[in-house]
Amino acid sequence: MDDSTRVMIEEAYYETVSESFDRGLSPLKAHMEGVVAAAMLLSAMAGTEDDDARKQVMDLGLRPREND
Repeated sequence: MDDSTRVMIEEAYYETVSESFDRGLSPLKAHMEGVVAAAMLLSAMAGTEDDDARKQVMDLGLRPREND
C-alpha cells in the first residue's frame, strides 16, 4: 500500500470512529465500524477482496484516539 492510499485509509477509519463516538458507541464498536469503513474504501480503490482489505486495514494497527 502506498503512502497516499494509507493516508486515505487512516482518514476513513478515524472519521468513522469519530462519528461512531458521536453516536455513543463504545471504543470497540467504533473501532469495528472504522475497520469496516476503511476496508470498504480500500476494496473499492484497489479492487481488493473484502476479507483481504479488512486484513490489510487491521495490519495497520489503527486504534481509536483518546480525543475522538
